[in-house]
Amino acid sequence: MRVLLLGPFREKLVNFLTSCGDIIITTEDRITIESSELLETDFIVSYGYRHIIKEDIVKAFKGRAINLHISLLPWNRGADPNLWSFLEDTPKGVTIHYIDRGIDTGDIIVQEEVVFLQQETLRTSYERLSLAIEDLFIRAWPDIRNSKIQPIKQSTGGSSHCLKDRSNFEHLLVMGWDTPVAELIGKAKETIVLGH
Repeated sequence: MRVLLLGPFREKLVNFLTSCGDIIITTEDRITIESSELLETDFIVSYGYRHIIKEDIVKAFKGRAINLHISLLPWNRGADPNLWSFLEDTPKGVTIHYIDRGIDTGDIIVQEEVVFLQQETLRTSYERLSLAIEDLFIRAWPDIRNSKIQPIKQSTGGSSHCLKDRSNFEHLLVMGWDTPVAELIGKAKETIVLGH
């Protein structure tokens, strides 16, 4: 199978997919339906890709385009899911879902909750989520590529964020990504209650 891996180069995933006999093409660049990378592509895997995949590609690859997202969907769709899971104190985990025309709204293929200790930082929690999503993908890929998993619709509710939403809370990141998560838990809820 020819797999287009969208997003930063992920050596662990490339090595795994290659060991499965798949041919891998990787790019971080914005793709269009005319992109040469899509020629002869059988399956799209998006992980940390910074561009929205246009509807014509979504339609052309229906059931053959997935996204690896480091949140427990439907919570924390969009940008900075790890940060928001602490700021809003929502469920934490990782999800593999089909790509549809929304942002992180597609049917869920597999997901897994991740529990953190309070001594975690944003950096260590991100690293743990990254390991968890890659391990989940490796376990699930044979069934995903052979359409052996029945996807489920996302439940209603959840949350969604844009990059600009973070600006109101950046002052809380006193140590950048090394800020302890214990200092962030529920801070977005407190801001809403206090009317800020």
